[in-house]
Amino acid sequence: MGVDMEMNVLIVDDYTTMLSIIKNLLKQLGFFNVDEATDGSMALEKLKEKTYGLVISDWNMMPMNGYDLLKEIRESSEDFNEVPFIMVTADSKTENVMAAKEAGVNNYIAKPFNAEILKSKISRSVGHF
Repeated sequence: MGVDMEMNVLIVDDYTTMLSIIKNLLKQLGFFNVDEATDGSMALEKLKEKTYGLVISDWNMMPMNGYDLLKEIRESSEDFNEVPFIMVTADSKTENVMAAKEAGVNNYIAKPFNAEILKSKISRSVGHF
């Protein structure tokens, strides 16, 4: 089954330059319905207001980091608790990767990355396009 290129994508990062980079990569791949949040708390609020087909979140943010956001989403009784989730981080320690997998992450991207890597991770998480 193919990917709905019209789906809403939520990107979460406290570094606005990284938000712009990811948004531009998503546009290159054909995703134009992209919303932004600057921390996990803001992302949770957006998830309650709108349906997303994918969340791409940085791990290191304050006050709520990406790992805590992932756990909140997966433990939620809300409709968004199974939304595909890709974690982005500059720190790809084995214990962090394992913790994210145990918490229900769909995929993991180490910074820096390009459109080809992002496409591969999205394909593995939501379907080929």
